[in-house]
Amino acid sequence: MNFCQSVTIFVTFSHFWTVISALSNTFLVPNQFIKDGQTLVSPNQTFEVGFFSPGTSQTRYLGIWYKTTPSVIVWVANRDHPLQDSQGLLTLTKNATLLLLDNSTNVIWSSISSSFGANPELQLLDTGNLVIIDKKKSNRESYIWQSFDFPGDTRLPGMLMGESSDTNIELSLTSWKSSDDPSPGEFSYRVENYGLPHLVLSSGNSKVFRSGPWNGIRFNGLPMFPNKAFDNTVFVFDKFRLVSLSDPFNESIVSRLTLNESGSIGRFILDEKKKEWKLVYMIPNNPCDYYGQCGNNSVCNTNVSPNCQCLKGFSPKSQQEWDLLDWSSGCRRNSPLQCKNGDGFLKVLGIKLPDLLLFQLNVNMSIKDCETECLKNCSCVAYADPFVNEGSNGCLMWYGDLVDIREFSAEKSEQNVYIRLPVSELDYAGGRGSSEKKKVPSKVIFIVTGFGLLASILVFAFVVHWNVKRNKTTKNKYDDDHELELPLFSSETIAAATNNFSQANILGQGGFGPVYKGKLSGGQEIAVKRLSKTSRQGVVEFKTEVNLIAKLQHRNLVRLLGSCIQGEERMLIYEFMQNKSLDRFLYDASTKTLLNWPRRFEIMMGISRGLLYLHQDSRLKIIHRDLKTSNILLDNDLNPKISDFGLARIFGGEQPFEETKRVIGTFGYMAPEYAIDGRFSEKSDVFSLGVILLEIISGKENRNFSHPDHHHTLLGHAWLLWNDDRVLELVDENFKPSLVDQPQALRSIHVGLLCVQKLAEDRPTMSSVVFMLGNEGAILPRPEEPGFFMERSRIRCEASGSTFKRSKLGTREDSTTDSLMTITRLVGR
Repeated sequence: MNFCQSVTIFVTFSHFWTVISALSNTFLVPNQFIKDGQTLVSPNQTFEVGFFSPGTSQTRYLGIWYKTTPSVIVWVANRDHPLQDSQGLLTLTKNATLLLLDNSTNVIWSSISSSFGANPELQLLDTGNLVIIDKKKSNRESYIWQSFDFPGDTRLPGMLMGESSDTNIELSLTSWKSSDDPSPGEFSYRVENYGLPHLVLSSGNSKVFRSGPWNGIRFNGLPMFPNKAFDNTVFVFDKFRLVSLSDPFNESIVSRLTLNESGSIGRFILDEKKKEWKLVYMIPNNPCDYYGQCGNNSVCNTNVSPNCQCLKGFSPKSQQEWDLLDWSSGCRRNSPLQCKNGDGFLKVLGIKLPDLLLFQLNVNMSIKDCETECLKNCSCVAYADPFVNEGSNGCLMWYGDLVDIREFSAEKSEQNVYIRLPVSELDYAGGRGSSEKKKVPSKVIFIVTGFGLLASILVFAFVVHWNVKRNKTTKNKYDDDHELELPLFSSETIAAATNNFSQANILGQGGFGPVYKGKLSGGQEIAVKRLSKTSRQGVVEFKTEVNLIAKLQHRNLVRLLGSCIQGEERMLIYEFMQNKSLDRFLYDASTKTLLNWPRRFEIMMGISRGLLYLHQDSRLKIIHRDLKTSNILLDNDLNPKISDFGLARIFGGEQPFEETKRVIGTFGYMAPEYAIDGRFSEKSDVFSLGVILLEIISGKENRNFSHPDHHHTLLGHAWLLWNDDRVLELVDENFKPSLVDQPQALRSIHVGLLCVQKLAEDRPTMSSVVFMLGNEGAILPRPEEPGFFMERSRIRCEASGSTFKRSKLGTREDSTTDSLMTITRLVGR
């Protein structure tokens, strides 16, 4: 049973009925509610919030719609958790949490916010934004919570798309599954800040449409709209990163941008007289809008027939397929590049720039120097000036195949691409542009990227390997070549940054290999995780971590800056965390006092929010599988960041769990069903989180815990205290009782015990964990017995407490070893 369906709120149903007469249709205050059939309306009667059934469905949802055209739903609260009848209630608690309850007062959905207000009030604004405000604050724009922070399939004027400045959570659009089902569908539309900002429409992990990169004025591949009243988007940048885009609110024009269940993005305006919606534009709108329509090294043009043509100097890989109008195989060079013997460039006018798959960006280099740098590297196949605004310099260079190029009319001709060709092809292609023969140095060099990072240009052999990998006909569903979607560092750069991998720079040792502290030439501190040649982990874990963490953006997840793949060398480059890992603070008597109770509680909340993002709010549903205190890093302000995604797995669709014969992780944090049967799911991560919560509260390790009266682990000890009504004794004895928020501590222990229950189905979801930790008004169910509730032998306890450190699965470690071993599937006895 989903835990959201079992949490009850500390407010009686009869009390609700005593306040219904006081309910206003423009706002909601604590202890008021609206039931199915009632609504809140915005001041100018533009929007309405209430309960609805989509299409032919009989299930009920809380949503917002236009009052004059109620069939157009712009936001849905409980997308994943429909009500089964018309008995739903919406109420606001005193601590500023919005709750959606069913007829048994079970929580179906709730708002989650880190802010609180003394006098909260729920309002629906004329922008369509449902907000919780604090009536005592003079600044009415300081919302405690707002629906605009949780977009659905529609972007309204004033709603941001990009990154939330408060939470660093990605704000993107997600389609409905169908017209009858508003749960998240397969299509998403988002800002991607990879190299240069661009907009991407995706179906699962596959691109459907991309806007082309930002060129300083607009997106290079989007059509220009002459009527700014219909499209007057405001862009906010942080250096070269597009933080947000939004459409200004204009009372005189009612407009929306919607991603429908078929994967089309439509801009609509409302004809107020006819009360009907008019389509301004639709994306994709023609065959050339679709990503990679003509394959590699080709151009799509709707003004010619057929639409697809090879770039000059290239010809179809399969002429037979092209004759049948199947362009998916793309084009290949007529003649190989000459490199040392001389190549030149063909100037191509007015196209959407190729996708940034393998590239280098330097924002301080002139276009003339860009040509010189590209010629110095045999793997560079094209270059361009990335910006068109006056006074801007820049150099954008491509390596490998050129993908998703589209030709436009003269209106787009201000941005050109220079494609590298051997001299023979330049002579042949002279009609399309001009070129100049140049002597080409054979030396391969490294340049500085536009983000201040030294990046390595891989040698030609690696590019060939990458292309072979991309063109495999059979690929695993999640076999991404996305490790190349990160800045690439040369091994020389990292060696210089780490003082040639000096022992003095080692921060720690893990199953992957050593971790070094480093400093780049620009002064940025980094942490370098280097794959050891003797490591039992390897390329699989390396690819997993790169592919997953590169896609994730959240303030409670560690940020991956880049990677190094050179010869046998495999390295991951992270932002440096000054305070290292949580375990170094928590279990050391000299440092644990720095983590007072308020700080520990914030760390618990931060870890929980990060895990909620992985399970629910990120692009991909991620199961971490190795959550533990040593994998929680602390920044300068002791904010927690989840790290080490080498063992993580992607969950697709509605799969409840997965099984593996390669059980790998850390004893003391593994859920019973995973350690014994190899079965893992989001509930196995919840178990690990519960262990961490109890360790943070007590300042003690689960496996190394010892007690004079029994031989249980920390979990067992907590369970014994719970049953004796002495559970507050679990709190770290270094705290004075007066310095601990005891109700908060009691609630945190309670949540920790709910997370470590023996049966996976009894454990709460992460949305419930975050809700319960942050809301003192919730009545929590009684926890059941924790997993592994059994006493250890006396000898094992003594060994655990005195001789051995924390160990990972299948290993026994001394004080200097932290290696990881995998074992075959465990069998319960």
